Amino acid sequence: MPQTPLKLDVNRPLVDEEGLPDQIMRAWVVRVTNTMVIVGTGTPEGVVLAAQYSLYVDEAVPTVPVQYRKMLPEIAGDRTQGWVVV
Repeated sequence: MPQTPLKLDVNRPLVDEEGLPDQIMRAWVVRVTNTMVIVGTGTPEGVVLAAQYSLYVDEAVPTVPVQYRKMLPEIAGDRTQGWVVV
């Protein structure tokens, strides 16, 4: 299911009265964070907890980095599993 675009309104404050990020700002930060590439050494399977469709780059061999995509949200309740080599 495609996500609807989440746009920040330039006229709306980013924080509430207590100085905390407002709900729209928090949701936007979560979406942006979930689209960032994760870089590490070794396979992420069983180790890296990430949202479905996240991208992980294994830089163990810098000349030929291996990419993984998180295709399943979880396996048997384990959110660190579900990675496949791209």
